[in-house]
Amino acid sequence: MKSKNILYIAALAMVFTAGCKKDLDLKQQGVYNTDNYFRNQADAINSITGIYSLLEGEDYIAHAETTFDVASDDYWRSGDHSEDEAIENLTYDASNAQVNYSWKWKYETVNRSTNCILNIPKITAIDPAIKNRSMGEAYFFRAFGYWRLMVIYGDVPIITEEDFTKQNFNVPKSSIEDVRKQIESDLKQAVSLLPESYGPADRGRVSKGTALGLLTKLYMYWEKFPEAIATGQQVVSNSNYALADNYQDNFTRANENSKEILLSIQAIQNVIQNDFTVYYIPRPWGGYGFSQPLQGLSDEFEPNDPRKQATLLSVGDKIDIGDGNGLTTFTSDLSATGFAFRKYAVFNSANAGGGVDHTFAVPLMRSADIYLLVAEALIRTQGAGAGDALINQVRHRASAALKPVSGAGMKELIHERRVELAGEGERHQDLMRWDKDKIVDIAAIYNSPVSKAPIDKNKNVVFVRPKHYYYPIPQVEIDKSKGVLKQNPNF
Repeated sequence: MKSKNILYIAALAMVFTAGCKKDLDLKQQGVYNTDNYFRNQADAINSITGIYSLLEGEDYIAHAETTFDVASDDYWRSGDHSEDEAIENLTYDASNAQVNYSWKWKYETVNRSTNCILNIPKITAIDPAIKNRSMGEAYFFRAFGYWRLMVIYGDVPIITEEDFTKQNFNVPKSSIEDVRKQIESDLKQAVSLLPESYGPADRGRVSKGTALGLLTKLYMYWEKFPEAIATGQQVVSNSNYALADNYQDNFTRANENSKEILLSIQAIQNVIQNDFTVYYIPRPWGGYGFSQPLQGLSDEFEPNDPRKQATLLSVGDKIDIGDGNGLTTFTSDLSATGFAFRKYAVFNSANAGGGVDHTFAVPLMRSADIYLLVAEALIRTQGAGAGDALINQVRHRASAALKPVSGAGMKELIHERRVELAGEGERHQDLMRWDKDKIVDIAAIYNSPVSKAPIDKNKNVVFVRPKHYYYPIPQVEIDKSKGVLKQNPNF
């Protein structure tokens, strides 16, 4: 959510200790806790803003979430982070830094959201529409926190509202089935409370479509295909969540007014910076260049598909990086794979000071994803061809020159998801859920030469089933729990 007055709420429950020297005792001013903070409408809005603010954190979405897709055949990790290399090579263990970060920050989302869910209803000085919206946002983000925990770790602890009230946070893992039920319950609450859309002043807030989109994704991972179809159709049939006219507009400043963006990271240059894109941008251009597309991804695009040019930079391509020197050529020394992600190479103009555009709203969930999930559910329940209409809407938006599919099965659906959503964090999870159902062989895919960077061409990646379907619980969390938390099998 964009606001020049964003309030970061690091913790609303604060513990103070006594024992200071008498001459240093001071009367504290402006000290807040959960008993005295939630007084009025402004407090409710600010507490919700404190949840949104987490999205901009480097170890919340940016680096951490990028890393969890780096094992896929879409891109290679570059840079000097051994934890990223271990995740890509499937050699990670419970001490991996990225595994630790994700647990911490997703539970912080659960914490802040539950705090709002418990306390906003107590506020009387608040517009009912704002109260409903705020509660819907809190339910959505609690579901989002548990969603990412479930996708990454599988079985995880559910901190109930009673646990939260009693400050009982050391609880054992719940089954993945119960976690899914918790997510489903929260998302249904969010759907009932959130508005369908917002005006410009509230651009970037989650909407009813955002909650429906995540609920559709949940049902697909749950393999509840009829429910996924029914829920997803509420997104694809609603003009408030229509596909953008131009695919590339999702990855430029034009996306600020896009209906297709269901969830995004919003920021303001030099105020609240969004660091997500720097992991995709070459280092000499102001980024880190960690996520470099692979040959196999480039080969996947059809010859006349403009999404390739919108997604990838290849050697010889030109782009304006805002340095005042006109177009800059992408050269082979900028990437070990020969490619970079154009869709995240967003720069300020030279007149605006140049450099990486940290205001660019990074899409985290788009309607196109939901279109293709509904198409997949239709194919898997009704057979080849049942998803043609939705696949063709996505293809036609990309280019009228793309030949419509006819009788499309899972092969065509898998292709479409890969080229449409490249670099958006979906590929590794897609392949794993398809591998579970023996639709693909993920181990063979990951050892294909085009799925590796040239410098890793002789490296053998061993995907162990079912071990690698989930990541280990961070060892530091198991240690802190004094044995209450149990490690995932095979770690």
